[in-house]
Amino acid sequence: MGVVAALWRYPVKSMAGERLAEVTVGERGLEGDRLYAVRDAEGKFGSGKNSRRFRRMPGLHAFAARYDGDVPVVTLPDGREVRGGTASGEIAAALGLPGVELAKEAGVPHHDEAPLHLVTTSSLAWLAERAPGVALDERRFRANVLLDTGPAPELVEEAWVGERIRLGEVELEVLRKAVRCVMVGLPADGLPAAPGLLKTISDVNDVTFGVQARVVRGGTLRLGDVHEVGCSAAHSL
Repeated sequence: MGVVAALWRYPVKSMAGERLAEVTVGERGLEGDRLYAVRDAEGKFGSGKNSRRFRRMPGLHAFAARYDGDVPVVTLPDGREVRGGTASGEIAAALGLPGVELAKEAGVPHHDEAPLHLVTTSSLAWLAERAPGVALDERRFRANVLLDTGPAPELVEEAWVGERIRLGEVELEVLRKAVRCVMVGLPADGLPAAPGLLKTISDVNDVTFGVQARVVRGGTLRLGDVHEVGCSAAHSL
């Protein structure tokens, strides 16, 4: 058992996000999460790593995004805010990348591997012991959900892989451990740089931290919702 301690939504992929008190959850995850991304002239989307669809785009971590209704509002590194369709030119100038634009998701989700990402307080405490001096909280891992697991064992969420878990009225299936990238060590959202953190995670846990999940049953997710592990399939019908 545990409770939902924090909810985070990231309107634009790889930018800092917004903390919520409640949010609607559906098949693609938190409503509006990573619905937008910065797309380059070749059609690749800005990310913390390179892949077939994504390209590493240094500097994105210094931006932040929130919603005003359904309109994304981007805070530039200099503190100015730009809205929706007018944001592309300002983002391109701030990144020094002519031709990039803010693009809404089309047919394929902007998520890297799964719709939803979770970390726990017990695992954060475990990692903090192994990374002394690092300012460490869920923001480094861009988690959607932070679960307060109290005195649960270290890395407790790794035991949930393959299980169904319930958070209030929302039910998830935990798919896999989350593989980390360089973004965990970048300065972002008020956190200073932690250049050795990725190596520490590699050394102590094979470059993984937290878990990824899919949504079995949607609903409204709220701070304080109780967390249960091992839901039966009948509960998802």
